[in-house]
Amino acid sequence: MKKGQRARRIGRLLHGRPTTDGAGVKLVRVFAHGQSGELDPFLMLDEFSSYDAGDYLAGFPSHPHRGFETVTYMLDGHMQHEDHLGNRGDLKSGDVQWMTAGRGIIHSEMPQQHEGRMRGFQLWINLPAAEKMKPASYRDIPAVIIPVVHLDGGISVKVIAGEITTATGSVCGPIGGLSTEPVYFDIDLPPQARCTLPLPATHNAFVYVFEGAIAIAGAALTQGVGAVLDDGEIVTLEGDASGGRLLLLAGKPIGEPVVQHGPFVMNTAAEIRQAITDYQSGRLTG
Repeated sequence: MKKGQRARRIGRLLHGRPTTDGAGVKLVRVFAHGQSGELDPFLMLDEFSSYDAGDYLAGFPSHPHRGFETVTYMLDGHMQHEDHLGNRGDLKSGDVQWMTAGRGIIHSEMPQQHEGRMRGFQLWINLPAAEKMKPASYRDIPAVIIPVVHLDGGISVKVIAGEITTATGSVCGPIGGLSTEPVYFDIDLPPQARCTLPLPATHNAFVYVFEGAIAIAGAALTQGVGAVLDDGEIVTLEGDASGGRLLLLAGKPIGEPVVQHGPFVMNTAAEIRQAITDYQSGRLTG
């Protein structure tokens, strides 16, 4: 920690709510668009976790998107993606898919298992107006190419996006070069382990605890609770007596109007109406 650096503290807590999506998949919506501009450029974070196939087996049949990006991170299980471009990808434990809907994509996300635990997250990240109509694309990122940084005290940081600097140098995640400059870390904190990580002062930041419990600048966060962080250049994380695991997300805010209608995220109501018309007429992806 350099002299004069501000430590980020918990600004506001967010408690997810149970809901269903797709063809009836049970999940927890950690946050959704409209809850706070403090989360810009992030629009939504869903957590899914169940051993009961009835909670997830129906999956997410073919559906459209326009105007944003989705990041699917599988902790446990097997999901298959197919889209109108002819792409097919299998997401297994530890894998990530980063999909840019751009001007339009029609895809499905279907479980490839009939028993066992299905667990993971889907994050929606907004695109600036200048990029909302760019061609759709996606990238499957296998777990084996996602770097894991090991820090003092047994702490591990899985670097999906962004950069982490250690005493031996910098490590970058496989995703970069995006205008929102996202940071996406999966951090495992053993009992009482403590670390201080830099975060860009320009970014909004959010933490979600999905195992155990942690503390941020001395304030406790338990499993299933998220926190919007105040401004600063660093964040100090500590595992409680049993340790904890969390997502640390940060992104450069876009600062533009956001109008969302289901799977479409644009800047104006007129653009949403156009997206609906394009989808209904078969021109969404053209």
